[in-house]
Amino acid sequence: MYLQEYQRWLQKATDDPDLIGELKKIEGNDEEIKDRFTLDLEFGTGGLRGVIGAGTYRMNIYTVRKATQGMANYIKKQGGAGRVAISYDSRNKSRRFSEAAAGVLAANGIHVFMYKELMPTPCLSFAVRELKCDTGIMMTASHNPAKYNGYKAYGPDGCQVANEAADAIYEEMKKTDVFDDVKTMEFDKALEEGLVTYIPEEVYEAYYANVKAQSVRPGVCAGTQMKLVYTPLNGTGNVPVRHILKEVGVANITVVPEQEYPDGNFPTCPYPNPEIREALEKGLALCRETGADLLLATDPDADRVGIAVKDGEDYRLLSGNEVGVLLTDYICKARMENGTMPKDPILVKSIVSTCLADAVAKSYGVTPVNVLTGFKYIGEQIHKLEEKGEESRYLFGFEESYGYLSGTYVRDKDAVVGSMLIVEMAAYYHSVGTSILERLEAIYEKFGRWLHKVDSFEFEGLAGMDKMKDIMAGLRAGAPKEIAGLAVVKTEDYQTHERRDTVTGQVEKIDLPASNVLVYTLEDGASVVVRPSGTEPKIKVYYSTVGKDLAEADAKREKLAQSVNGLLGF
Repeated sequence: MYLQEYQRWLQKATDDPDLIGELKKIEGNDEEIKDRFTLDLEFGTGGLRGVIGAGTYRMNIYTVRKATQGMANYIKKQGGAGRVAISYDSRNKSRRFSEAAAGVLAANGIHVFMYKELMPTPCLSFAVRELKCDTGIMMTASHNPAKYNGYKAYGPDGCQVANEAADAIYEEMKKTDVFDDVKTMEFDKALEEGLVTYIPEEVYEAYYANVKAQSVRPGVCAGTQMKLVYTPLNGTGNVPVRHILKEVGVANITVVPEQEYPDGNFPTCPYPNPEIREALEKGLALCRETGADLLLATDPDADRVGIAVKDGEDYRLLSGNEVGVLLTDYICKARMENGTMPKDPILVKSIVSTCLADAVAKSYGVTPVNVLTGFKYIGEQIHKLEEKGEESRYLFGFEESYGYLSGTYVRDKDAVVGSMLIVEMAAYYHSVGTSILERLEAIYEKFGRWLHKVDSFEFEGLAGMDKMKDIMAGLRAGAPKEIAGLAVVKTEDYQTHERRDTVTGQVEKIDLPASNVLVYTLEDGASVVVRPSGTEPKIKVYYSTVGKDLAEADAKREKLAQSVNGLLGF
């Protein structure tokens, strides 16, 4: 079958010269053909993601068109307004894929609002809500290597589509032949006929106004003597991040020249992820050269932001958990001081993010709400508040993977507002003669030295997937009573929705969507979270430990890891 499909693509895939050349190049290479044509890319809650290239198991204009036809069919069956917003990042083919998607929607009578130039993921979320669209499409593979691209789908609430909607779109895709069942129109013709319109300037301005409104100490950045180095990692952040920093008065910004402009090949960092030190090396070198106080780095679609801060003669990278805690503390303290703390405020964070944030939030009278991994679940909490007219209660949300959101104007993590608040926080501490690091140490002094670490275990092939299932089933069949000699005092199974107090035997219902996640809370307050990745063949184990200092917390984590490795069969 895969050879027949390959032959069909040779005949019909004529719209992209790059694909024609690739198809001819692999002629006679059975392994290459099999890899590209045996399977189709699956559409899930994250949309599509894959290697760019020719074939049904690759990201190309044909697989993009097929996904978009499935979306068009879904929109029509839902009886929506017939409006879709599209944005794209700096990745190779992102603009081309966006135009291909727009052509399909236009051919199906669905109006498209498209950003004229590359814009971050949060700007897509904003446009969906601002323009009252049925769905949104963001062409990005986030922080993956250059060979990847992806297609994120958003619902009318500005969140990534829910499981039910993703399943419905995928069902429509499976009924759609990649060539014969897809309606399409040339992008220029759709633009000329008014079926595609570029997103107006007022939407850009409204987005920036909403970001700026999240400042909790307006004016603190104006005239700051703090030095800042910024890298957009060749992505979409360059214009919007610099725009908002200029708006709040930050003047002393040096941009990493090799990473300033959009480049889908990411020539200076094979893995453009601000969580990884290698991606920040150019920025760190420039920091040392200029004596900067702070390094700011956004990923290609500018929904994540990482930082490094001056620490003596060198620079220290802060984790997503540490920045999340610092921003929680900064926002709460400022809101209390200026009298803008809402009634019954909440902090929303993922279950794998640090418990330290819960303690900090509670110290300010803020209720922490823990949700499943994935920022759409944070957006879902905002939506629930909005339905009750209580969205002002939402104070801040974050994930340990460098995603932050203040405000309710978008429903995804936003590195633009994250960047603004981080710089504002740094400028404030600088103005009162202290620093981000000193504040972090003060928090540790008060609440204990928390350490968070993630271990990943890879499982290759179909046998690997079965192994992962067996491990999770084994943990459920025989829940550990202790880990590294510490009693398990609470277990949480997000697949069965059960939270069990192992001391009293009391069982509570977890009011969250089902997810294959197990959480063990230990007698000393440490926790272990076991979670298969939703996008990769990996099981991830998240450790949270607390000690009087880093060495003690790390020693506890090492003992837990040894014990858990045994439970997992390693």
